[in-house]
Amino acid sequence: MRYLLDTEVWLWMQAHPDRIGRHTMNILTDDRNELFLSSASAWEIAQKFRRGRLQLPEPPDEYVPDRLLTSGVNGLSIEHSHALAVSRLDDHEHDPIDRLLIGQAMIEHLPIISSDPKLATFDVEFIDATT
Repeated sequence: MRYLLDTEVWLWMQAHPDRIGRHTMNILTDDRNELFLSSASAWEIAQKFRRGRLQLPEPPDEYVPDRLLTSGVNGLSIEHSHALAVSRLDDHEHDPIDRLLIGQAMIEHLPIISSDPKLATFDVEFIDATT
């Protein structure tokens, strides 16, 4: 099966796997599953790092590609269809990164793994990362 990881979940995989629930960890460690991290998440990581809201052991342009490779997570580029899918979403979620992730999950038919319960309100399969 294929899954889209929320930014926070991917960061937890790298530095705080204890925050991930047993069920979700089984998904993440099953070699039969294909995991994706959006380019939007890479952008979010870079922005938070630049603003001092995220500490990493190395700059994001080194950290993210290296950890994607070592964790076996695939990058997911942003396509026009992903961005345009956002126009179909209700306005109850205003975070542009989350909206784009939902657009990608919708277009690519990917369940999204996140700890953010707001993402569960959209018409995509949601997996609570804490379970």
